[in-house]
Amino acid sequence: MFVDRFGFGPGPMLFGMLGTLFWIALLALLIWALLSFFAKRNRPMFGVTHTAPVNQLSAMEILRQRYARGEIDDATFEQMRERLGGSIPPE
Repeated sequence: MFVDRFGFGPGPMLFGMLGTLFWIALLALLIWALLSFFAKRNRPMFGVTHTAPVNQLSAMEILRQRYARGEIDDATFEQMRERLGGSIPPE
C-alpha cells in the first residue's frame, strides 16, 4: 500500500489533482464568460439595429413603387422624377 512521508495514503495526491482540475475548470469558465460577453456586445439589443438595411431602395425606386401602387398621379410622378434627376426615364 502507498504511504507518503506524512503517513497518508493517496488522499493528498487526489486532492492535488482535484485542485488542479478546479483551477482549469475555473479558467475555462472565465474564458467562456468573457467570450460570450464580448459576442453579445456586437449583437443588437432586443432585435433593434442601428444601421440602415443593406438592400435600402433609392429614392427613384421608391417613387416608381408609389406610382405603380397608384399613390401618386402622372403629374406628381413627373415633377418628382425631374427633381430627383430627370435623366432617368420612367419605367
